[in-house]
Amino acid sequence: MRTFRALAAALVVAALVALPAGPAAAHGGKVKLTVAGDGAGGVTVMAVYADGHRLDQLVRLTLTAEGEGGRTAGPVQIEPSGEGQGFYSSGPLLSPGDWRVTVSAPAPYRSTATAQVQARVAQSPSPVAAERPAAETREAGAGWWRWPAGGLAVVVVAGSALLWWRRRTHPGPGEPVGLDG
Repeated sequence: MRTFRALAAALVVAALVALPAGPAAAHGGKVKLTVAGDGAGGVTVMAVYADGHRLDQLVRLTLTAEGEGGRTAGPVQIEPSGEGQGFYSSGPLLSPGDWRVTVSAPAPYRSTATAQVQARVAQSPSPVAAERPAAETREAGAGWWRWPAGGLAVVVVAGSALLWWRRRTHPGPGEPVGLDG
C-alpha cells in the first residue's frame, strides 16, 4: 500500500510539472495578429499563436483606429467571427477613407498589430444578382414532392411484397393448401 501511495504521489507531481501554466505558456505566450479590412467599413483579424498553431482560446482583442482629418474609432473589443478558431470581426465600424488600425491582445498574450485599411461604402447587390438566387430557389423548390412520393412508393412496394409472402406461406380459409408430394 505504501508503494502505491508513493507511486500515486510521484504521478501527481510529474503531471503538475509537465502541465503548462495555460494555453499561452504552451505556445510561448504570444499571439500573432494579422489585421485587414473586410472590403467595407469593418476590420477582420486572424490570431494564431506565435509558433503558428491555431488559437484555441478566446482572446479579448481591442481595436483602435485613426483616420484622415483626426477621425478616431475605438477602443472597441472585437468579437470572434464564424469563420473558425482565431478569426475576429469588428462589423461595420469605420467610415469611408484610409485608416490606421491597431489591434492589441492583453496579458498573457501581449501582442499588437497595426495595418493600413481602406474603408469603403458597403456595396448592395445588383438587381441581376438579386434575381438569380430567387430563380434558383424556385427551381430547387419545384421538386419538393419527389421525396414524399418516393417514400410512399417504397412503402407500397414493401407492403405488397409482405402481403404476397404472407398469403403464400399462410393461406386463408377456403384456399387450397399446397401438398408436396
